[in-house]
Formats: sequence, C-alpha cells, structure tokens
Amino acid sequence: MNPMPKDFQNDSVRRLVREGYAKIAQDTAAGDCSPGVSCCGSAPPDADKLARELGYTVAELQALPEGANMGLSCGNPAALATLKPGETVLDLGSGGGFDCFIAGRKVGAAGRAIGVDMTPEMLAKARHNIAHYRQETGFDNVEFRLGEIEHLPVADHSVDAIISNCVINLSPDKAQVWREMARVLKSGGRVAVSDMALLKPLPPEVLQMVEALVGCVAGAALVSETERMARAAGLTDIVLKPKADYLNAMQHFEDPLYQKIVAHLPAGTKPSDYITSLEVQARKQ
Repeated sequence: MNPMPKDFQNDSVRRLVREGYAKIAQDTAAGDCSPGVSCCGSAPPDADKLARELGYTVAELQALPEGANMGLSCGNPAALATLKPGETVLDLGSGGGFDCFIAGRKVGAAGRAIGVDMTPEMLAKARHNIAHYRQETGFDNVEFRLGEIEHLPVADHSVDAIISNCVINLSPDKAQVWREMARVLKSGGRVAVSDMALLKPLPPEVLQMVEALVGCVAGAALVSETERMARAAGLTDIVLKPKADYLNAMQHFEDPLYQKIVAHLPAGTKPSDYITSLEVQARKQ
C-alpha cells in the first residue's frame, strides 16, 4: 500500500486544527464556560488567572476587548519581545486577537500589529474586537489577515518582530514556518515565541489523541529540533528557555486535557516529564 502523500497528511492536520479552534471560537462567543480543548483548555473564568501566572499584568488584561482572552496562552511573547513604539509586529496564529491587541498598545500609533490566523471563526472574532480597541486606544494600528503560518500573507523584510503564543506546534510543517519567519523579518528583526515543546518523545497512546493534537501537545517538536529548525532558517542568537510553570498551572486548574494525558502516560510518569512550555528568542542578521 502506498503511504499517504505528505501534502494530504498536512492538509488533514490543518483541517483538524481548524475545526478544533473554530469550535473554541464559537463556544466562547456563545458564552459557553465549559473547558474546551486548547493549549491549556482552561475555562473562560480561569483564563485571566492563567494569564496572570504567565506574566500578563492586570492592566493589560482589563484593557482587552471582551472575549479576546480565551485561555489559549502558554507564555507571554509580547513581553518577551520587548516591543518598542513605531515597530511593526507580526503575531502568528493570532486567534481572537489577545496578544495582538496587547502588542498594538506597545508599538503605539506609529507602529503596527498584524495578526495572521487560518481559522475564519477566530478571524471574525478578532476583527469584531477591533472597534473596541480603537475606541479605547485611539489607535488604528491593528489588523488581522486570513492565512496559514507556513505561507504568510506578509511581504519580505517587512516586520521588526514576530511573536507567537502556543501555535507553531500545531503546524504540520514547522521548518517551513521558521523559514517564513526569516523571510518576513527585517535585517536585525527578532523572534519571541512561546510554544509547547517536548523534552522526550510522547508515548504512542498520547500521539493518537486528536485532542492532544489540537491541544498543542501531540504536534510539539523536541526542544533540540526547534533550535535546529530556527538555525537552518538562518536565524541567529537563538536562546531557548523551558518553563515548567505552565504545566504546573495546568495541574492546579485541573485542566481536562492535562488529566486525559495523565491517564495515557506510563505508570509513575507525569506530563512535565515529556512536555514543557518553551520560550524561544532569535534574531535575523
């Protein structure tokens, strides 16, 4: 039997991810407070608490449009990027606009924050939130574009900084994502990514869980592989910092995906033996 063509496999993964995140966007828009399958799977009432544990300030969270924070974070890339007024920042997998709206305030009226997402339902949610953001800030500096992060709808050498929060692990072609980041960055531009990564390979039982794929776990790359892909794309000054706080928070919140993964792990092991939140910083020469 011939193996499934790679393009077909990649499209199948994207379809599963798109369907999963479309459901999250629809459920949160409908006011469904039950935990969903996501990078953290936290229910909306827990979303702000999780974000505070990840380093977001109360002021940042209170300034967000309603529903922008869906509890999909595993880090704080906008803070990691140390954004400056006047810069152009690109958010890969921008969802409902959570990090993009925070970044827009940091780069100010003279800057620009561009979000890219492949899920129409997420894009609609983010675009709906622009009006509130403009009213609160007076800035017309945030936009959201439909597209895949493997094929960014962004010009060459046009952005100062790239951020991404728990998204690259969802891509079926992560090496291409890193190449695209290098393409759109200006010389001297930088990457600040928070993502899920593996310390060692996951058991087959977890890899077979569709929920674990949509939840940013089954698709995660090894930490060493992440560094290799960034370097192969031409990026330099690569710094990787595993962060155990995220997995600890998931245990504290009794996250349903976390609990399901625990049930499929070998006896005597825990998710943090395999999975970590990873901060990645890099630069384009």
